[in-house]
Amino acid sequence: MYGYDPNAGAQQQYAQPPQQPQPGGYGQQQDTYGQQQPPLYPEPSPPSLAEAVRAFTTGQFTSDDFQQIFAASKVYCPRGDTPGFLALHNTQQPVIPMFTSLKELRRYAGKDSKYFVITGAEVLDLLPTGYGFVLDMEGEHRIVFDAKAVEEMVEYAMRRMYG
Repeated sequence: MYGYDPNAGAQQQYAQPPQQPQPGGYGQQQDTYGQQQPPLYPEPSPPSLAEAVRAFTTGQFTSDDFQQIFAASKVYCPRGDTPGFLALHNTQQPVIPMFTSLKELRRYAGKDSKYFVITGAEVLDLLPTGYGFVLDMEGEHRIVFDAKAVEEMVEYAMRRMYG
């Protein structure tokens, strides 16, 4: 058998992996071999869009802070039978209602309403020229961006993206 002994493995002893103490338990040890430990100091998560709206309307966020959160957040939009935004034309300028959560959308449009979800960055990309939008129309911290404000948000996004 060219130096191979099939019974040699039965006599070998393998060392156990080292055991590491678990944080929080004095004297307790568990086998954590192959398991990833959570970080001791996890990164804070960014505020939700609803929190950003609240902070912006109360002056705790700058427009730059708000726009960064808005661009990355999900926005809930009511929809009709055809693709596209539903606009309100009974205002000084046409605005499109948008919501920070499905709960806020349902408060405005009813529980059986149709909707679609996009990011704030996609809103800025797809919003028709001359339209503004209102976030959380029935919410405690409703915020309205007229067409000029939307243009400024688009310019800000372009500067951030392309320099």
